[in-house]
Formats: sequence, structure tokens, C-alpha cells
Amino acid sequence: MRTIYRGTPAGLEQIDTHESGAWINLVNPTPREIEEVVSWFHIPSDFLTDPLDVDERARVEREEGSILIVLRTPHRESPDAVIPYTTFPLGIVITQNVTITVCLIGVDLLEEFLSGKVKHFSPEKQSRFILLLFYRNTLLYMRYLRDINRMTNQVEQSLYRALKNEELIHLLNLEKSLVFFVTSLRSNALMMEKFHAIGCIRMNDEERDLFEDLTVENKQALEMANIYSSILSDMMDAFASVISNNLNVIMKLLTTVTIILMIPTLVASIYGMNVDLPFQDTPFAFLFTMVLSIVLSVMGILIFWRKQIL
Repeated sequence: MRTIYRGTPAGLEQIDTHESGAWINLVNPTPREIEEVVSWFHIPSDFLTDPLDVDERARVEREEGSILIVLRTPHRESPDAVIPYTTFPLGIVITQNVTITVCLIGVDLLEEFLSGKVKHFSPEKQSRFILLLFYRNTLLYMRYLRDINRMTNQVEQSLYRALKNEELIHLLNLEKSLVFFVTSLRSNALMMEKFHAIGCIRMNDEERDLFEDLTVENKQALEMANIYSSILSDMMDAFASVISNNLNVIMKLLTTVTIILMIPTLVASIYGMNVDLPFQDTPFAFLFTMVLSIVLSVMGILIFWRKQIL
């Protein structure tokens, strides 16, 4: 799908044809749409096809007067997805005063711009638009990292009583999301270093300050992801032991109950044998066996209680 936008005082406005200062957004474009955009701006076709590979790394490439920036951006999956957060490559092509974005899906980063959550931006101010994409992308990472931390705390409360592996599997999926985040943030940091070194865009003083801010924020997000990943890994090891200990407690309780229940069964089995037994001729034989079973069972319970088994 291809959509074209231009900036207006009221916000973004969708237009039918491209013009100077426009933003062309390609989401899972068809081969025909790719060919049309390539013919419009005479850019290499791989500038539009490479970002469609979900494993494409973050990088900067300059060719034929155009610049390709591949940015790894976070994406929140559907609620029923196994892994709650993943990352996707977002291609940003700078050419002829037009900005082109291309991605396999409608990523959360671009939705923030299209929905109007990002104020005071215009595609015509190309340098600021690119830097805002970088900056909002880093903030999105940090927001999702806090969400992952909150989800981890919720799972932690149920893990204290857990006897099965569902909670551990949930934590494992969260850890996979953190691994995606750490890898993507690290590659984004290397990409931004190269972006600044080769001078892809001209920046004024305000834009240089913004670039410095987003560099700091990216480092902070990477550090947060590393810390959360380390905590989550240690937590999984600890709670694996907790689950094993909970199972041992249950098994110990069941074994104790089995032993206590075995006492009246043993007494009844003995008095059920077809041999001469004490008190068998008295009218209180049944009462005697019941009282004996109860007394021995209570003694067994007291013994286990004093040994702190029950």
C-alpha cells in the first residue's frame, strides 16, 4: 500500500501525487508500487526491497545521490501472540527533498506520526523529520521496556504459588522480546554513529541538540534492556527452583497423608484375617478396632507435627 502526505498548518494531509517536501509511506508495497517509486526518483530498487526483509540489520547506505537508512523499530504484537514484542526494519529513503518510508507492516512508530501524537512536525523539514523518527523510536523502546517490566512483576506474583510451567514460559517469551530489543538498540546505535560520521543531513544547532538527546536516550534504552534482561534471566532461574520446591512440598504432604491413612487400613486388615484375634468374641470388637485405628492415626499425626513435616 502506498500513501503520500504533505504537511499543513493543521497537520498531515493525504495527497494523490508526490511533490517536493512530501512523505511517501510504503507498507508491504507491491512490485508495481516499488517500480513506480523507483522510476519517479531514480533510486536503486534494493533501497525499497531490503527493508522488507524482517532480518535486515540497521545501517546507512548512500548511492546515486540518495540515502537509505534502515532503522530497527519495536512493534507490539496482538494480545494472543506468543511473543508480545518484536522488532522490524524500517527503511527511510532520503531523495530529492522527498522522504520515503518502507516497511513490511504498519509499525507503531509511523502510527504515532500518522495519528497526530507527534506535534509540530512537517515532512518538508526533512532533517528534523528524520531526527524525530529516531527520537520517537527510542522513546517507543523505553515505553515498551516499562511495559515488559510491569508484565514481569505481574507474572512474579503468581509464580510464588506456581506448580506448572506456564508462568516460566511467559517469562521466557518476555526474555525473547528483550533479546530482540537489545540486539536492535545496539545496531541502531551503530547506525546513528555512522549516520553522524558521514553527515547524511545538514543540521542546525537545534537539530544537533536533538541528535545528542536521542543518542543519550538510545544508550539509556539499551542499558535498561540489558538490566531487565539480566533481572529476568536470574528471576527465571530462581523461580524454577521455587516451582520445584513447591512440588516437593506437595509430594511430602501427599506421602504423609498416605502413611497416616495406611494405619487404619493396617489395623482393619489384621482384624479381617481368618485367625484367632484378641477381643474377637466381645461385643465391642468393632468399637475396639475403630478406637485403636483413631488412636494410632492421631499418634502418627502428632509425630509428623513435632518433626514439622505437616
